[in-house]
Amino acid sequence: MKVICSSEESLYRPEAVRWRQRMEIMKPLGDTVVLLPCSMKKPYSNSKSHQKFRKLTRSFQELIVTSPFGICPRELENTYPIQSYDVSTTGSWSSDEIEETGRLVAKYCEGKNVVANLAGGYLESCEAYMDDFVNVCVNERPTSPDSLYNLRMELKNHQRVNRREKTLHELKSIAKYQFGEGGEEFIPDNVKTKGMYHKRILSNGTQLALLNKDYGLFRLNLPGGEILKDLGINIVNIDFDLQTNTVFAPGVENADHNIIPNDEVVIVHDDTVVGVGKAVMTGREMEECDNGIAVKLKHRLKK
Repeated sequence: MKVICSSEESLYRPEAVRWRQRMEIMKPLGDTVVLLPCSMKKPYSNSKSHQKFRKLTRSFQELIVTSPFGICPRELENTYPIQSYDVSTTGSWSSDEIEETGRLVAKYCEGKNVVANLAGGYLESCEAYMDDFVNVCVNERPTSPDSLYNLRMELKNHQRVNRREKTLHELKSIAKYQFGEGGEEFIPDNVKTKGMYHKRILSNGTQLALLNKDYGLFRLNLPGGEILKDLGINIVNIDFDLQTNTVFAPGVENADHNIIPNDEVVIVHDDTVVGVGKAVMTGREMEECDNGIAVKLKHRLKK
């Protein structure tokens, strides 16, 4: 589903606000962050400009600067809603856009070496909130041969990160974005992935979840639900014996108030994970409503 961002008010769309809130808790990998402008084409890696950038930057932490979403670490570029928003890239930014984006960039890059290839509003937002960074862009054209040459030469001075670390960091970052603070603990260090498109997330041969590449988010299996329960995240407690793949609101005792519709949630009865599925209501609505579907289950414990 396209997320249309056609005016400055798009800064305050719920999807954009929630994205920026989650970006506040994201952390970069390695010692160096490379700042790049967004592109019209999504995900960014499919654009001609980013294909040029990636030849030089793929071994570093890349951070895409954009509005109204502020920032997007490269490892989250396939994640909804950043993979499907539509915005006119005029390069002219309002003071609110500069503030929201600049603040997030500065927080994300704190304590790191920063190499930027930016112009226009992208650069303004960084200059407003960061004192110390190198901008390699020449004549306000990040894809020009001179800008790309400068980028290549500058990155020779910086430490690369290895591929295994990047893969683990990507999975942990997606979990942190999806499940919030502490969500990175959902992914164990011994994780393995299988699959050409959708990725099965495995630990010790057990599938915890499926990484759905269409949305860039995890879909839980029961063992993954056990981990989320132990972390105290997205739990819905029910007061009845689950017999079907639908949980109605009257059967919900309490639910995590951070849950919003379409979140992956864990159904718990008598301290046992009995199902995992997708929320239809917010956690608060599940507690307060006298009718309606609260959760549609994907997997439940068979007895």
